[in-house]
Amino acid sequence: MDGQFLQIEKRFRTEIEGLRFIAALLVAIYHIWLGRVSGGVDVFFIISGYLITASIISKINKQGYLSFSKYFGGLLKRLLPNVLVILTVVAIATFWIIPSSIYGKTIKELIASLFYYQNLQLAFSHTDYLNSEQAKTPLEHFWAMSIQGQFYVIWFILFSFIVLLLKKLKTIHIHTTINIILITLFLGSLTFSIFQTSTNQQFAYFNPVARVWQFALGGLVYLNLFKIKIPVMFSNILGWIGLVGLILTGIIFDVSTMFPGYVALWPMTCAILILLSGNDPSHFGVEALLSRPILMKLGGISFGIYLWHWVLLSFYKYTVDTHISTLIGIGIILLSIALSIITTNLVEKPIRHSFGKPVFMRLGAFFTVVLCLIGTLGFNYKLNNPTYVKDVPPNHAFPGATAKADYQNKKNILPRIKYITNDKSDAYDDGGMIYQGAKVKPLTYGQKDGYQYHILLVGGSHSSHWLGALQQIAEKDKIKITHLCKANARFTMGEQDALSQKWMENTKDYIKKHKDDYDLVFTTADVGNDEETDVPQGFIDAFRYLESLDLPVFAVRDTPRLDINAIEAYEKNKNVTIDVSKQLPDKNFQPMEDTGAKVYDYNNYIAPNHTFKPVRGNIFVFFDSSHMTNTFSRTLGPVIKDDLMRELQSA
Repeated sequence: MDGQFLQIEKRFRTEIEGLRFIAALLVAIYHIWLGRVSGGVDVFFIISGYLITASIISKINKQGYLSFSKYFGGLLKRLLPNVLVILTVVAIATFWIIPSSIYGKTIKELIASLFYYQNLQLAFSHTDYLNSEQAKTPLEHFWAMSIQGQFYVIWFILFSFIVLLLKKLKTIHIHTTINIILITLFLGSLTFSIFQTSTNQQFAYFNPVARVWQFALGGLVYLNLFKIKIPVMFSNILGWIGLVGLILTGIIFDVSTMFPGYVALWPMTCAILILLSGNDPSHFGVEALLSRPILMKLGGISFGIYLWHWVLLSFYKYTVDTHISTLIGIGIILLSIALSIITTNLVEKPIRHSFGKPVFMRLGAFFTVVLCLIGTLGFNYKLNNPTYVKDVPPNHAFPGATAKADYQNKKNILPRIKYITNDKSDAYDDGGMIYQGAKVKPLTYGQKDGYQYHILLVGGSHSSHWLGALQQIAEKDKIKITHLCKANARFTMGEQDALSQKWMENTKDYIKKHKDDYDLVFTTADVGNDEETDVPQGFIDAFRYLESLDLPVFAVRDTPRLDINAIEAYEKNKNVTIDVSKQLPDKNFQPMEDTGAKVYDYNNYIAPNHTFKPVRGNIFVFFDSSHMTNTFSRTLGPVIKDDLMRELQSA
């Protein structure tokens, strides 16, 4: 290529280094003490877009093209060292520190993090990053690194195409062309992000398509920011507004339901204001603070700080306490900084500043060691996995829900804790638990031929976890079960997220069309974390709709939704007890029964006398904070059978 690819004003933006540290510090602070998203990762994304665009343009200006080997070789030397060190630490810790209940999950995420698809692993395993009640691995934060790696691949392809385009069409205005392409990416991805956040926020959070706009915005800032000139005083004010706005992001917004849609524009805009103020440096601007030598040095290790803080936080929670005091939190941050300095200086820099095949051979050897460690973990997991007892009936050895309140549990407990998160209703493995979209997907269980009664099990995951109980009954009685459930949804006319409401409409239409097929509808009657004494009106309206279709309703009171993960609590204290009086207040179900529905409360078999114990009758009750294991659900079959058969016979 003759001449330079693109001329952009060159200046080392010292404030970027300080901003990177502030972003990493915010992520750590919000994770440690607030349990919320800070907007710091979004700042990382815009900075990454800015810096990689600058780097690519510089490379093309020097070489006339974008070299595959030099581009990805440089990235590997910069990104892999810290990652490999931390994955090694986590892999070794998995043998001794990681809770058994997330052993298998951690192995999967080690592989996903090593190969930079952790965001997709979390998305397709239906992880809710913002839900503090879900069991967390020490690697969940690697989702951001994975998206960043995927973005670097996209940018290589994009700019290689642009170079090719320039060679074919030498008359194009390259600056305008790149701007048009990046603006198109920005608008398209942002629009998609807003849409998917409103319909499936958990998936959108990890979806690279819903995140590309953040990197594209960074590229646009690099291409155009230097052109913007504003009065120094106004620039200073904007910069400080940006810094304060960034710090307050997680406090101002309910990010648990709004990220990464349009709300993510807030931290991005704050970052842009900070960068804009750096166009005209002054002693009173925010860039003067961010350009201080100490912040610049810390910014240089911000990648390591981000990676280490979550690992250390997780280890502390696994081994000591889930409550993080001010002193302990500060200690975690300082130790993250110290470890980042060590890994950066002793591992990353020597590799990054080395050249030739030997450095890649060392990286390859290190990569192989990590892969072997993960393989050993996986082999150990499979080797110690007994024949999985999924359909154990209630019996003398494993009474489960049928055990007396004062029953003393034995040492042999089902399911094995390492595999407990697999012990869900059959609908999960069969694809009947809908996570994405609003499509109705009925699945049948029990006696599919020659049945006498047909039950429709409908609702969300708290309806689905009763499938085991119904299957246990259906094994001996002529009952067919149709499962019709969606995760995070409820069978209610009340307010839900947009996707769940659409699913509810589709479900109503389906039931109306097939109403003559069913003898009874089995569903939940309320929400187990609702302290109100009145049942939700939306449930009453839904049951009234079923009444209009002449469909009898067998409604069970919801199981208590704990404030903590039951298995994590058990692993810390085998004798832990949890008072669930708050989740199970005295409630007036009469308005619901006035619709003709029959309401039953079986929580005394789950948490006798409002006292929840993770293990009951030698069986784990929940696999998380509120969902019954399928093994325990089956032991509720004999408990509900008489009531259920009476309602079926009178239907």
